[in-house]
Amino acid sequence: MPRSNDKDTIIEHYDLVSPYYRSLWGEHLHHGYWIRGDESKEKAQLQLIEHLAQLAGIKPGLEILDIGCGYGGSGLYLAKNYSAAVTGITISPVQAEMAIQAAAREQLDLKFLVMDAEAMNFQKQFDLLWSVESISHYQRREKFFASAAKLLKPGGLFAIIDWFKKENLTLAGTRKFIAPIEKGMLVELQIMDDYERFLSSNGLQIMHREILNKHCAKTWDLCLEIISDKAFWALAAKYGAKFVSHLKSFQAMRAGFASGNFVYGLFVARAAS
Repeated sequence: MPRSNDKDTIIEHYDLVSPYYRSLWGEHLHHGYWIRGDESKEKAQLQLIEHLAQLAGIKPGLEILDIGCGYGGSGLYLAKNYSAAVTGITISPVQAEMAIQAAAREQLDLKFLVMDAEAMNFQKQFDLLWSVESISHYQRREKFFASAAKLLKPGGLFAIIDWFKKENLTLAGTRKFIAPIEKGMLVELQIMDDYERFLSSNGLQIMHREILNKHCAKTWDLCLEIISDKAFWALAAKYGAKFVSHLKSFQAMRAGFASGNFVYGLFVARAAS
């Protein structure tokens, strides 16, 4: 059986859908973070970046590696607002090109590379590793965290937001709430304790650990509104069963949030000085 997070399928998926995500969801590919509850989705997405940036204590001028950078939204924000020197990597050539074009429009000097996060190849270290909603796509996470830790300067920080499942789920609960998400979203979900173990075993100290569900669940109400247009489903059908399966999993995401079986979590960890 192929894994839900098959690498070739992920590349094909993001090459196909990224331009549509950009037009429908905006400059950022990730969840929104609502503080008052009435913010626009664009404002909420910026608040998510800012929440993680504030917890990481980002200072101006840092060298940042954005791992799984999508089409460059976080990198552009960090460059503009924190004068960061950003390098972004994505496995999708289409996303990399979109990010390069976005940086050119903003007249910002960022680097965006097509690179597999599970085979990173850099001859330098960074002040901050930034990864938002990417690691759950990876197949060999223990190896990834070991590799990532080596890319941190002494005292450097690893800022992560990712998708998880609740601890101690029953088999029935996993089948009902998690399996549809994994299949449709091309991920494999672990529990937050797994990531904490991966970080700690590579010498990183956990500075912050937080569950963001209550601030971010509204994302899927809005996503379901966006895709309620029949014309959108006609377009989806044109692109095949995999894309239709992906859109159907939006409902599974909302159910996962509502039931608490899906966990949207954050970590900030620091390397030894």
